[in-house]
Amino acid sequence: MIELTARPPQLDFFEDAESPVMAAAGLGVDSVAMLIHMVENGERVDVALFADTGSERPQTYEYLPIFKAWLEERGVPFHVVRYEPKNFKNYPPYRTLEANLLVNGTLPSKTFGYGSCSQKWKIAPQDRWTESWEPARRCWAAGGKVIKLIGYDCSPADQKRYKDREGYDDPKYLYRYPLRELGWKREDCIERIKQAGLPVPIKSACFFCPVTKAHELHDLEKSLLRRIVLIEARAKPRLTTVQGLWRTPVKGCRGATPRPGSMTEYILEKGLLPEEEVRMIAEKTPQQLISWQESVGGIELSKRPDMQQWIEFFNMTSGDLMRTPSTPTISEGFQKKAA
Repeated sequence: MIELTARPPQLDFFEDAESPVMAAAGLGVDSVAMLIHMVENGERVDVALFADTGSERPQTYEYLPIFKAWLEERGVPFHVVRYEPKNFKNYPPYRTLEANLLVNGTLPSKTFGYGSCSQKWKIAPQDRWTESWEPARRCWAAGGKVIKLIGYDCSPADQKRYKDREGYDDPKYLYRYPLRELGWKREDCIERIKQAGLPVPIKSACFFCPVTKAHELHDLEKSLLRRIVLIEARAKPRLTTVQGLWRTPVKGCRGATPRPGSMTEYILEKGLLPEEEVRMIAEKTPQQLISWQESVGGIELSKRPDMQQWIEFFNMTSGDLMRTPSTPTISEGFQKKAA
């Protein structure tokens, strides 16, 4: 007589077919309000993911630990995920979207009418993390789909974003839009955050994002304005169809705020940085950067300086890498930093 044995342990992998719930937490008003409402109403949220481009506005990084603590106190794990570049060829390694732009001498894809910034630096890192998440793996193995929460509200801009995704059938994810279910607009989200006793976050975006409003540049630190000038200047030789990060000028028709296609030109027009400083960065710094890139290209990758080091040195000298004879060279700056 053959003795029946217990079911092999590996088959337990298929027992829990319930769809886990993952929230895309951009740390802007919409996603924060969405999570507050769901958590305080006892709705299931298994994990929240923030995809960090490394180039978010400083206020977003200040808000991150506040909201992370709020979620985790209520039993919702919060993870920061990042895109991990691998093929650097002869270029300096980079870990942020800003460094990526400077190394390659280009602008965000949004400037050229595409949306692959978000796909590469936001969506893909979240999906990659989820692929190793055990609840997701069990769900997919059983033929199910992970529920992904997206914070699109009912304001006009998000209406368009939603329509662009409407009807999309993802083999791994079932998308849910809680704010749209509630009929909330941005003002409703702001009120919900205040009700929870949390500060209202700023718009979540890179500091050089092409969708930045003109008035938002006035709130940026001077060090970030200098880096916007540098990003546009580094890309300028390759631009043929756009003027800068804003692509093309806005004339101001139908109530729109007039602005040039270049953020640098706006910074000059409004005196957000001294003209001499802007001209110096635009005319000198891109060539200094290119020369440095070429000088480190032959170094073994594991020993090659990271692009972020150059950016930090640029900040340290306020964008003027040739201020006085006593200003350290880039390599000297790296040596002092390492010491």
